[in-house]
Amino acid sequence: MTNAPIAPRRSHVRTHHGDSFDDPYEWLREKDSPEVIAHLEAENAYTDEATAHLEGLREQIFREIKGRVQETDLSVPTRRGDWWYYSRSEEGAQYGIHCRAAAEPGDWTPPTLEPGVPVPGEEILLDGNVEAEGHEFFSLGSFDVSDDATRLLWAPDTEGDELYTIRVRDLATGEVLADEIPKTGGGFFTPDGSAIIYTTRDEAWRPDTLWLHRLGTPVAEDVKLFHEPDERFWLGAGITRSRRYLVIGVGSSVTSEEYLVDLQGDITAEPQLVWPRTEGVEYEIDHTVVDGEDRLLILHNAGALDFELVSVAASDPQGERTVVMAHEPGRRILGVDCFRDVTVVGYRSEGLERVGLLDPRNGQVDELAFDEPLFSAGPAGNPEWHSPFLRLSYTSFVTPSTVYDLDLATRELVLRKQQPVLGGYAPEEYGQERRWAAAPDGTRVPISLVWKKSFGDPGAGVRPVHLYGYGSYEHSIDPGFSVARLSELDRGVVFAVAHVRGGGEMGRGWYEDGKLRNKRNTFTDFVACAEHLIETGVTSAERMVAEGGSAGGLLMGAVANLAPSTFAGILASVPFVDALTSILDPSLPLTVIEWDEWGDPLHDPEVYEYMKSYTPYENVRQDAGYPRILAMTSLNDTRVLYVEPAKWVAALRHSGAKDVLLKCEMAAGHGGVSGRYNAWRERAFELAWMLDTLGLA
Repeated sequence: MTNAPIAPRRSHVRTHHGDSFDDPYEWLREKDSPEVIAHLEAENAYTDEATAHLEGLREQIFREIKGRVQETDLSVPTRRGDWWYYSRSEEGAQYGIHCRAAAEPGDWTPPTLEPGVPVPGEEILLDGNVEAEGHEFFSLGSFDVSDDATRLLWAPDTEGDELYTIRVRDLATGEVLADEIPKTGGGFFTPDGSAIIYTTRDEAWRPDTLWLHRLGTPVAEDVKLFHEPDERFWLGAGITRSRRYLVIGVGSSVTSEEYLVDLQGDITAEPQLVWPRTEGVEYEIDHTVVDGEDRLLILHNAGALDFELVSVAASDPQGERTVVMAHEPGRRILGVDCFRDVTVVGYRSEGLERVGLLDPRNGQVDELAFDEPLFSAGPAGNPEWHSPFLRLSYTSFVTPSTVYDLDLATRELVLRKQQPVLGGYAPEEYGQERRWAAAPDGTRVPISLVWKKSFGDPGAGVRPVHLYGYGSYEHSIDPGFSVARLSELDRGVVFAVAHVRGGGEMGRGWYEDGKLRNKRNTFTDFVACAEHLIETGVTSAERMVAEGGSAGGLLMGAVANLAPSTFAGILASVPFVDALTSILDPSLPLTVIEWDEWGDPLHDPEVYEYMKSYTPYENVRQDAGYPRILAMTSLNDTRVLYVEPAKWVAALRHSGAKDVLLKCEMAAGHGGVSGRYNAWRERAFELAWMLDTLGLA
């Protein structure tokens, strides 16, 4: 076997706050350099050779995944206006096909669609497979149909850099209009369908400007509706479900501000400020009508750590507030969805998502009940302001993705569809439960476990374990079903999720305790979960693999430095492992926005010192006894640049790490390869590596 690629070390001194760091692999940042491309290609060739013995297992896992999926399938139709909209997939096709069929007046029961059976009156709106022809990468960003159902807007990305080209098609004639808008963040139609509202990004890839394009006019004449100059803030926009207001929102990870434009008037009028931005205060709004009055429901955290819901007059949003749901510590209110006849509130309690029907007049909440101990549930696919049904999605670690319609008159849950799992899958053959580990500071950290019962319950004997973690941005890793995961479970692996601080599983305080100067808690929580699984007899260090991606990849790199002997292997996907270098450079995409999450090491020496103490790349240790490591990245990733794992792998090899691999997709972005078959093959590659590391290849 050939030797691993060894990147040349070239001095590059970075000095901040009197501290100098010689970064010998910074030259790998030159993406357009033939030498850099050659090095990445050499890494790929080495990884291919090092994993060649797993080719048969990879193919077997790919066929297992493929064999469990009903390849020709259809989604549950969603009614909007006079049409049922749905998507379908076809065997052998990488991408979805977006369709519609006419609805009968007054009929809100979605038609039952049979895979492989032609749908009467079907219109194909967009075939992703046709759109992707000639491109190595294809991702569909925006997809919108005008309210009068005559025009389609879609916005593809064919590079992986999350810049989308907006196009418009006349659905009656099939003609693609001349209104093509390149390099956008996506867009949507105005309610009358005569114009498009879209965002563009600045040089740091931050959505910062909102535009109005009137169909049939040159893009050069587009009207700037709003611009956010503060580099810490993202910009976004949408139209309320009532179709009454355009909502313009700007926000960082800790502060937000929203504006209203009444669409009954001039869309280019000065937007009305809802609440002025206050550092550390986040809020979001939705429009409802209470006793004939236009009201805004505002979810906010001003003096309310886990958020409070209030009601204000839409005509005077800074006026008198009425509390609808008071702040309740430990009950994190996640969001509110307003409809003409019902208000839906989502919240998190005891580590799980909850869904309730809210009376905005008195704050009474009727929580929907589900049978399983661990589950995820929430509203999904409800475009209409008035509907007799509320569409809900539901899943768990053992229950495939399920679509319900809640009959608002009877409160009955009507099952519309459950994701088919072919090959004889039986949910009762698998178990799921929650356990708790003790962090070094005594905090109880939840761990979710899922396993196949025929191998015995966790703790009845040492089992191979796949431990997953994330722990940033208040993002929760909620229970969810995975077809690919069955290839592990059916080989005896216990899948576990460490719900570490920095995520949002246990409320806003859980997030606050795992960010900024508390970031180390994320890493020590994960190690504590791993040690708990070892101490309770579930597994051993030789039989445990850790996985995390993006900010979870930073977790993986930190854990590798903190506790290298606790794991047999670590899989790091698009890992944020050179975090300090990135966060020090405000010219890089998204850096300034990230200061609210990690701190500002450029201007604060204490933040610099703290980040330098944990960032994986700077803390690679000589002869630390690192486990096997596989790093996955993409050349066109604009969120976590390919250079971070490339430098990390080079540093690990220099430190004496023996089994470190880098796989770089040369035509993909942050989400990896595009196309479902490509994604299945990539996951099969990762799973085969993990199973090999666990001794199950």
